[in-house]
Amino acid sequence: MDINLEPGRYVVAVSGGVDSVVLLHHLVRHPEHKLTIAHFDHGVREDSASDERFVYELARIYGLPYVYVRAHLGPDVSEAEARELRYDFLQAARVAAGADAVLTAHHQDDVLETAVHNIIRGTGRRGLTSLKSTDVIKRPLLHVPKADILEYALTNHLQWREDSTNSSDVYTRNYIRHHLMPRLGEQGREKLLNLINDASLRNAELDEGISQTLEQLSEDGKLKRQPFISLTHAVAREVMAAWLRQNDVPNIDTKMLERIVHAAKTFQPVRLVHAGSNWGVAVGKDFLALVAIER
Repeated sequence: MDINLEPGRYVVAVSGGVDSVVLLHHLVRHPEHKLTIAHFDHGVREDSASDERFVYELARIYGLPYVYVRAHLGPDVSEAEARELRYDFLQAARVAAGADAVLTAHHQDDVLETAVHNIIRGTGRRGLTSLKSTDVIKRPLLHVPKADILEYALTNHLQWREDSTNSSDVYTRNYIRHHLMPRLGEQGREKLLNLINDASLRNAELDEGISQTLEQLSEDGKLKRQPFISLTHAVAREVMAAWLRQNDVPNIDTKMLERIVHAAKTFQPVRLVHAGSNWGVAVGKDFLALVAIER
């Protein structure tokens, strides 16, 4: 299994599942990587403490620094909230360790599942290519199919923990994994991967143009309303999405964008349109301003 990763200091996110166990096993064979193991216990399952003990034992065997936190999210927590808290922990661990980046064990099947999940959610063009590496979150297994990961684990006689929630179709991602992905077949997988790769190239070009337009419309953190109104609806939606992301507004989807763009173009000043649960866009005569909503 080939992994292209620059030598450096990394925090490895290890859940105890086969994917992260394989990634860790591969990394420890390369002494040019200085590693810290990080484990986030969501507190969703009763048996999650056993996962933590398993990962702690891996850290002891490999002689690596180990950090973990146990949250108490409960079984009703949303996937989005759990993900946000997990990455907050991983980024804090990266800073504390003085690491170059966090490494996660997302693989090729995750790329496909995420694309399908985001299409269902209505996240638009960016959702098709959202699972990728960044400067501080690196995903060196994105090119590796799940079948290859399992083969590596069995060949090297590795042990891992199975997450009991992975068998439940309550979570949308599990439903996609169990019922939609098997129907693709090899040809379907290849076609979807090609679509994702093509979309990634197009998105990069589009994002550059959108970024330039956003810069022209921005002033003191606000958007100039009249130039925004003059944009076509499709461009206005992309600019609005980029502005919200720039200001760290979470869980942006198509319905939210449609609602905000419509308000920005038609509302009389001064009105407020919600942008999720904690943010709103204040529609003024000359400007659009993002405001925090206190709960």
